[in-house]
Parts: sequence; structure tokens; C-alpha cells
Amino acid sequence: MTTSQKKDPSVSFGPPPSMYTQSALTAETHQKRRRRKWLLVPLVVVLVAAVGTGGWLLWGGGAGAKASGRPAATGQGRLDVRETVEKQPANTTGKMAFRFSVDDLSPGEHYEMPGMWATDKILAKGINKTVIGLTIGTDASPGDEKWKLPLDGPICGYTRHVTNENRTAVLFRANDRDGAYCNHVAFFDLDDGHEIWETDFPYSKAGDAEGLATSGATQDTPSVTLTHGTVVVTWGGGTDAYGMDTGDRLWRTTSTGSCQDMGASGGGALLVRQECWHHDAPLGSTDAITYKARKVNPESGRVLWTYSAAKGIHDLDIPSAEPPVLAVQAGEIGISEMLSLDAKGKIRAVIRLQNGTYVGECSYDDYLTADDCPTITVGDGQVFLRSKESGEKANSNWIIGFDLATGNTTKKFDSGPGSLLYPVRMSGDELLALRETDDHITPSALVGLDPRTGRETPYTYFDLPQEAELMTMTEYNDILVQDGRVFLGVKKVDGPAEGRPRWVYLVLGIESIAAK
Repeated sequence: MTTSQKKDPSVSFGPPPSMYTQSALTAETHQKRRRRKWLLVPLVVVLVAAVGTGGWLLWGGGAGAKASGRPAATGQGRLDVRETVEKQPANTTGKMAFRFSVDDLSPGEHYEMPGMWATDKILAKGINKTVIGLTIGTDASPGDEKWKLPLDGPICGYTRHVTNENRTAVLFRANDRDGAYCNHVAFFDLDDGHEIWETDFPYSKAGDAEGLATSGATQDTPSVTLTHGTVVVTWGGGTDAYGMDTGDRLWRTTSTGSCQDMGASGGGALLVRQECWHHDAPLGSTDAITYKARKVNPESGRVLWTYSAAKGIHDLDIPSAEPPVLAVQAGEIGISEMLSLDAKGKIRAVIRLQNGTYVGECSYDDYLTADDCPTITVGDGQVFLRSKESGEKANSNWIIGFDLATGNTTKKFDSGPGSLLYPVRMSGDELLALRETDDHITPSALVGLDPRTGRETPYTYFDLPQEAELMTMTEYNDILVQDGRVFLGVKKVDGPAEGRPRWVYLVLGIESIAAK
């Protein structure tokens, strides 16, 4: 393990041709005359009385406390994963809080943008082999970073979790040559970009073979997550855990037999996802791979219990480690059931998604994030899912809660015609949701949904520029709420097919007009 000094801030985002090489010069020239005043103009400035839709729309106005985020529980310490409670803003009219964009993307340019995190002052984004921090309240472009954390190779894993000290972790390749293994983890501070520590970890060959990968072998995809005081990395052949303060390895477990550690869910506890291979199963059978979820003590690595999924399951994700909730795929497409487990890893309730009537989505891309399920939210003893869209001319859906003890439905929140509701995250015992409209008349909104009373509370109404309308799609974008702001950020970006450069949003932030 090596403790790194601050790295050279002049290092670019890395190959392909970087927006920090020639395009940075172009952006620096152009940014002086870009529309910075637009940042200060509210996206919604007219007060309108709602007509229809049950009177849910009050455009602007509204009384309440200043928007902010704060620890959700008094028992939370600095090394715990952050759980913040948002306050209703003094004014529900939204304005632009932040923009990060690039105006000279050229054909052939491609940037992976894994990971997005926010504090009260910084929006951080991973871009190829760099993590950057940008000051909230600015109209930023390449060259406007508050800080940069260059890594020795491309980011190959990340977690959405952040500690109460505003720290998080990413994985990166040892170097940026083709075929380099993803075997380094860095733990860093989001406020100033300081790397607390970095270290390497083992890698394993893809499949069920034991031992380290050899040169040229395909690597099992590693993952990283955070739980109390611990950074946890799964690497196929096992799991490593590191102390947040020092980076010292606390423990290592090695996979045995035909099972491999493939992903972990953190937060309030630690669940490790395992894939197990069965050579005696018929070729191409769904019984060839089975899945397990193991609860592990993050301080010692001791396995507390193991849940083994039934044969025939196509995939398993872990949207919540505490309380333990699993998302399983029993059919060919999509999540089919949610499983609530008890304190011993036994099934409490089975929640069936009724052939797509209810929709649960987890991230499926090149990064193994077993606990990144953007439209599945767990809290207040429930799991919240959205329904499928009605498909009518005035499209609609609803969010519904399911009791984790019984599997029974609880409160139902209707979007009303012409809008769609998407769960975002819990804020204490309240569910935060994004209300998206597509009629370009009614504003979209961040709303709070009370699972006990069924009441909907508006937080921020806003409209999106045409160029950013697709940024609410969770499959291609990160959506997070922190300190009274909503951030929409792309996961990757490509240059245009035609021969002229194009301007594109990378991150968009929205806050109350009353925010200071």
C-alpha cells in the first residue's frame, strides 16, 4: 500500500484526445463570452394556478425552511455512509444552480464519465482517468475545475456512497494501456480533491478457475462500496476491506470452490454478492450459474449469514444492505421479484413485479455496482417502485410502496395525466421523487412523498432546456439530490457523427430561487 502525494494537476483526462488538450484551449477562449448570466435566471419565474390533475401543481411560491442537507440520524459518525435529510425550501421556484458543459466535441471523441457526487459546495465527476471537482454556482467548462485528481489509468469502478466527511472511492487501472488490469483503489476527499490513500488489490481470471489471472486473461469485474469505516473491494477471487483513515487492509476473504465474490452492497451494512458455477448443469442452462448474498461483518470479514437464491435465477442485485433487500431476475428480461430478508438472512416477504406492472431497475453497464438501483428505494420499512407507463396520450404512472414484513402494498402516489414519477432516494422517512412532464407547459419537479400520510410536498419546480430533456433517463444518467439541489449528469458522452463540433451538457444542477 502506498500513500500518494498530491498529483500533477496538469494531467489531462487521458485518451482519447482529451477535452483538456486542444479543446481546453478552445473552451478557455470561448468561456469568457458564454451565457454566464443565464445561470442566474430562474428556470421557472411565473406564478401559475394549477388546473386539473388534482391541484398538485403550485408553480412557484410556498413557505418553508431553507433547503439543506444534514445527517439523518444523530448516531451517525464521521466514518458512516452519509444519509441526509432535505428540508423544503423557502420558495419552490427553481433556478439553475450549476452547469458543466463542453462546446467543442468532435467526431470520434468519447468520454466515460463514471460516478457523480455532491457536497454543499462541490460537484465532482469522474471523467476517463480523472476525477474533477467543480464549484457549485458556476457555469463551468473544461478548465474551470476547483480541483483535479489525476489517476494512473482509467476509472474502472465507483460507488455512489459518500461518508459524512464527504469522502468516497473509485477503482482505476494500473495504467492506461490496453489490457491493463483494474486493480487499484483510491479513497479521496470530495471537498478539496485530496487523495487520502491508494493501494492495489488482487485480480482474478474470469470464470470459475481459481488463482490470479495470467497475462492476457480476461479479468473478473471488480467493485467497490463503502460501509462504516470501511472501503470494500470485491475482485472475483475474494473481497478486501480497508480502513478509511489509513488505507490499511483490515481483512481479506478468499472465494472457495466454484463461487466468486462479484459485487457488494454497502451503506448501513455489508452484503457481498456471489456467483457460483455448476459444471454438471446442461450447456446453456440457467442452472449453470446460481447466486448468493452473504452478510459480512465489515470490521472482521466474518460471514454472518448466507442467502442462496433458487436455481434458474438469471441475476441478482442488492438495492439495500440494511434492511436487506434483493432484486432478482427470474425471467429473460428485467427484475421480476424483490426479496425482503430478515436478520438471519431468511425470506420475510416476496414482492412480485407482476410481469412488468411494477418496474425496478439496476445499473447494467461496464461497472459492477450491485447496489446501484436508481428507481428502487428502500426506507421506512418499505421498498418503493414505480409502475410502468400508461402509454396513453396523456402518459402517467404511479409510485407504490410494499411493506418489507408482509409484501403487501401500502401507499400509492399517482403522477396524474401528462407526467411520470420516479423514485430518487429516501430523505429520513420521506421518499424523494422526480416528477417529469413532457408537455413543455407544466414544470417538472422534485417532490417529497410521505409514505404514512400519502401527502405530496413540492420541493422545487423547474423546466429543462431542450438540450437537457433526456438527462432524466436513469439508464444513461446519474440523478442525485443533495443539500437542496437536484443534479443530472451523463454517464458517457460521444462526439457528433457529422463533421462539426457540438455543444453538450455534462451536468445540470437545479436549486430553489431562495437558495443563497
